[in-house]
Amino acid sequence: MVDNGHLSDKAKHDLVLVEAARKGNQAAYADLMERYRDSIYFMMLKMVKNSDDADDLTIEAFGKAFSRLEQYSPSFAFSTWLFKIASNNCIDFIRKKRIEFTSIDKGIMTDDGDRLRIDARSTGLNPEETIIHGQRIIHMRLLVSKLKPKYRELVEKRYFDEMSYEEIAEDMNLPLGTVKAQLFRARDFLAAMMDKTKDTI
Repeated sequence: MVDNGHLSDKAKHDLVLVEAARKGNQAAYADLMERYRDSIYFMMLKMVKNSDDADDLTIEAFGKAFSRLEQYSPSFAFSTWLFKIASNNCIDFIRKKRIEFTSIDKGIMTDDGDRLRIDARSTGLNPEETIIHGQRIIHMRLLVSKLKPKYRELVEKRYFDEMSYEEIAEDMNLPLGTVKAQLFRARDFLAAMMDKTKDTI
């Protein structure tokens, strides 16, 4: 048993919630998310300076943390562990975006010092890739169709219709926080289903 006497009262309460979540207590997951959602969101917003990206990165951070709860050790505060996961995920996101923008807009500098331009039009899929991409979309829609109706509608509006969180909240007459929390759960369910069926994609 790890000695958690060094933890603050807040961290000790987090640990109680983590232990409950590990046992499948959904309310504990919700409590952890409620305690740190705003802090994580504002940290993400400061890093990416885009509210939609910050929203998505916040949900991803909780998704990754919750899927790795067994790896968490109370030798340090849960909040420290969560913020580390969130910041690392955000740094990866920024790095990937920077590579995409650099590749298309500026090209790539070769070892000889020449700049290799990349034609954005050349990034289209070849016939085989188009078929595979189409199959993945069909597979994704099939998985989404298996979600509970309230989750399915949210995912379709967010990812197929490309509606913002605010637009979804207004369209479905739901609080913004509810939309974000339920989308997080929906993505969690989808990730689990995709993992089970990854060999078919």
